[in-house]
Amino acid sequence: MTQPEPIRSDTPRSDTPRHDTPRSAVPDEHRTRWAALAVLCTGTLMIVLDGTIVTVALPTIQNDLHLTAPGLAWVMNAYLIPFGGLLLLAGRLGDLVGRRRVLIAGLVLFTAASLLCGIATTSAALIGARLLQGVGGALTAAVSLGMITRLFPDPRELRRAFAVYGFTGSAGASVGLALGGILTQELSWHWIFFINLPIGLATVAPALRLLRADRGLGLRHGADLPGALLVTSGLMLGVYAIVDHGHDAWLAALLLLGFAVRQATAADPLLPPRLLRSRNVSGANLVQALTVAALFGFQVLIAQYLQHVLDLGPAATGLAMVPAALSIAAFSLGLAARFIARYGERAVLLAGLLMLALGLGLLTRLPAHGHYLSDVLPTVLLAGGFGLAITAVTTLGMADAGPSDAGLVSGLLNTTQQVGAALGVAVTGTLATARSTRLRAVGDTATAALAGGYSLAFTLATALLLTALGLAAALLRNPRPATAQVPADSTTRDLAPTV
Repeated sequence: MTQPEPIRSDTPRSDTPRHDTPRSAVPDEHRTRWAALAVLCTGTLMIVLDGTIVTVALPTIQNDLHLTAPGLAWVMNAYLIPFGGLLLLAGRLGDLVGRRRVLIAGLVLFTAASLLCGIATTSAALIGARLLQGVGGALTAAVSLGMITRLFPDPRELRRAFAVYGFTGSAGASVGLALGGILTQELSWHWIFFINLPIGLATVAPALRLLRADRGLGLRHGADLPGALLVTSGLMLGVYAIVDHGHDAWLAALLLLGFAVRQATAADPLLPPRLLRSRNVSGANLVQALTVAALFGFQVLIAQYLQHVLDLGPAATGLAMVPAALSIAAFSLGLAARFIARYGERAVLLAGLLMLALGLGLLTRLPAHGHYLSDVLPTVLLAGGFGLAITAVTTLGMADAGPSDAGLVSGLLNTTQQVGAALGVAVTGTLATARSTRLRAVGDTATAALAGGYSLAFTLATALLLTALGLAAALLRNPRPATAQVPADSTTRDLAPTV
């Protein structure tokens, strides 16, 4: 079989045959475009899997490495802090040195760091390797969404591509819980990291073949180094403050304020303020941050509820989340693009958020002696609303991005997603722990205290989703046809993601 030609970043792309193009070249270009999407989604799947696959294995890791509770938290935090903090800078590097180069570097670093995680025998080694994973994840994620936007100039194909990408991210998190439980119970926790090795190797080779190298602008062009330092340090310290119960939050706010001042005065700002004046761009990022915060907190806490309250093992806990992945697949791959074409992005987003709010609302009265089928499964099935919401919010967030802004906006969407995840884990986890401690102090049993803490955390998550629903209704509007389409005649400058 003839291998598809690499996508060229310096030539126009269109699904309509040109007069000087052989008819057979058009299907080849179409196949190549979707093959390239598969490569980008596979890389994203590896990053997303690692964000949740560790969750189910945390109790086992704690026992094996003799970690304290704060030390165990750093197994997650060491990954989230560099990931959330470096996304904007990593996206800018994609513009300056070439997007494929940044993508490949991220995949290689993430894969190598996964090997180091798998062979770690001390907490220090594991946490250090997790930090490197976060850097590799940021490099990979920062350029992926912008590259997808440029690959599909036709808005109908772009909606389908966003649906596939959204499914990869949302269902991949649920698959991570299932896979993490099975690997931990049947093999060992080390294999939750070793699983990344074949995925990483299977992604790098096709990426080198399908994605044509682009040189970028060069480091001397448009490198707002002061802005990059301010936003990177501000975001990293901000994520640290979130996971460390607010410590040093004032310094993070000061650094981010300095970044905002820098962007308003710099000749070539890293994040032009004009982008945030778009209601769809700013609104979509805010809605996404709240939604991801609620859902990521839910995924972490429901795994703990299943193990600590319902007394399920790691494998059973993972399998209990499989229906969530199937539900998200049905809505994102089967229905999202079709519903958006018929009803518009805004209506689909509102419907998805409403489904999620209803699902998490069912958990606000979570019993201490509950049952999976009656108390958890309905929420797991309603998680399919995330398949609708993430596809619609991504389309709305990217709709107003012009040829030179696609990377900027994609980097911003990725950043708010990761910061939202860190926020959700830190806030809901802290609230659940504090509530459980108080209930235990007044005489509740350990199981009842844990269930009470989780119920309060799910109440907060439901409130976050309802807030996102209200903001989406008030701020977001369906894009005009002219702005819903990404121009197909972009240059290398336009195609390289920037932030």
